[in-house]
Amino acid sequence: MATRHLYIARHGDADAFGTPTKTGRIQAGFLGQRLAHLPISTVWHSPLPRAAATAQMIGAQVDAPVAEAPELIDHVPYVPSPDETPQAWRPFFDGYDVGEAAAGNRLARSMVARFATAPSGSEDVHEVLVTHSYPIAWLVREALGAPPVRWLGMNSANTGLTVIHYGSGQPPALVMFNDLSHLPPELRWTGFPDALRA
Repeated sequence: MATRHLYIARHGDADAFGTPTKTGRIQAGFLGQRLAHLPISTVWHSPLPRAAATAQMIGAQVDAPVAEAPELIDHVPYVPSPDETPQAWRPFFDGYDVGEAAAGNRLARSMVARFATAPSGSEDVHEVLVTHSYPIAWLVREALGAPPVRWLGMNSANTGLTVIHYGSGQPPALVMFNDLSHLPPELRWTGFPDALRA
């Protein structure tokens, strides 16, 4: 029985214009080294420059082709109804109209249909997805079968690694979420607000 192994990562640290910083480039290099021993078939990335640049750096390390996947762009996958929105998130959703919410949800469904499935053939598939925090949260929520609103509050650090396995006839297996063990301590936790870390 074949399995799709998805290695999902947020792009490396970037500046306000979306260009990878020196830290982001170093983070991408470490993640590429971590994945280099795996039989990666493709490194997919969001169309946004910070994800594309990160994917190119990883692709050079894993010796795999790099390709754009529009479904991986940074988007809000699900806008909850007012009664299911936590109080702290309500201001965030104030500007979303019905059309924007529907477009984001279509992207989320398209991403799941394309990547969150067992392979159709008999061979295992190993793919890297370089994307953004919200799509990662949606893929994790989908793998766990959690209610749509549960994508809220799941955040990923820059180049934090999430791994999900998809096999035929069995539920997805969340192997790890936001693992940073490939990074030295001084490069961890970028992409988050400043806070104490354990």
